[in-house]
Amino acid sequence: MKPIIAITANYEEEHANLKHAYSDWITNSGGIPVIVPFGLGEEEVRRLCEVTSGLLLTGGPDIDPGYYGEEPLPELGRITPERDRLEVLLIREYAARGKPIFAVCRGEQVLNVALGGSLYQDIYSQCSTLQHSQKAPRSHLSHRVRAEEDSRVGRIAGTTEFKVNSFHHQAVKEPAPGMRVTAKSEDGIVEAIESESHRFVLGVQWHPEDTAGTDDVSRKLFEAFVRACGEK
Repeated sequence: MKPIIAITANYEEEHANLKHAYSDWITNSGGIPVIVPFGLGEEEVRRLCEVTSGLLLTGGPDIDPGYYGEEPLPELGRITPERDRLEVLLIREYAARGKPIFAVCRGEQVLNVALGGSLYQDIYSQCSTLQHSQKAPRSHLSHRVRAEEDSRVGRIAGTTEFKVNSFHHQAVKEPAPGMRVTAKSEDGIVEAIESESHRFVLGVQWHPEDTAGTDDVSRKLFEAFVRACGEK
């Protein structure tokens, strides 16, 4: 039976939208995608978690720094408070039940924040020396990433060095308790985090949904996630 996988959307006042590449690659990898609706409360999140096999957290705008005890810096971009609230609820529920979570770009960041970590609000003013908001098509692999040999992301990729696309200005600062940094770019920006206690909780800072059609590492990430969702 194909696993049903919840996917977060981008919530904009009266609309929720999702780039179709996310759902396409869940489908292509053997899953059934369902979009998480706007405005769910705690009870609805618990019920959704019961009837789905995993959670895909997608890209999007910045995260309210109040979640990790900071005031907003001038470089902080647009935030969506309702999306922050809902995704924090979802992450904590799915993690508590031990269900697989795959987090992309903003998804990695909110995953880390929801579990007790912090972010750089703007890597360009705080720590970065490379271009992480590439001036190239989304399908272009722009910079190298190095993964730890004994990491989940490295095992999925089948290599410890590969190239990724990049569209972000925030990044993981302090990893949440129980989360391990397992890949970085050459300037030290965190590119992947994963849980040390869950069977599949993985966040990546790049956008594999844009490159899975041509890049083996990107495709393997979706396949591994959907496979984990199908396991009991």
